[in-house]
Amino acid sequence: MADKRSELREISRFGGNAQKNSGRGKHKKGDATLGPFTVDVKEYAKSYSISRTNWAKICTDAAKNNNEPALMLALGEGQQTTRVWVVGDQMFLEMLEAWREKHGE
Repeated sequence: MADKRSELREISRFGGNAQKNSGRGKHKKGDATLGPFTVDVKEYAKSYSISRTNWAKICTDAAKNNNEPALMLALGEGQQTTRVWVVGDQMFLEMLEAWREKHGE
């Protein structure tokens, strides 16, 4: 798992607003916010397993912020880092609809 500075670099990279002392009983939950999302950032060298339990925590944190949940996952290091985003089914469908409207499909 990466250190806090690395997490802050990832947040800066995607243009998010870092949450100070997130998860430590503070009012703002999650690692960052970005638009309508509360984002949890995870960084691992090789793999990360998504469980119902950890997705539920991400959803709970987002609900406390009145936001949509999102997981930003960075796997690897340096130029070899693969970044993916996880969002809920309803949000994905809304994003797909917006994409189709924009691209005429």
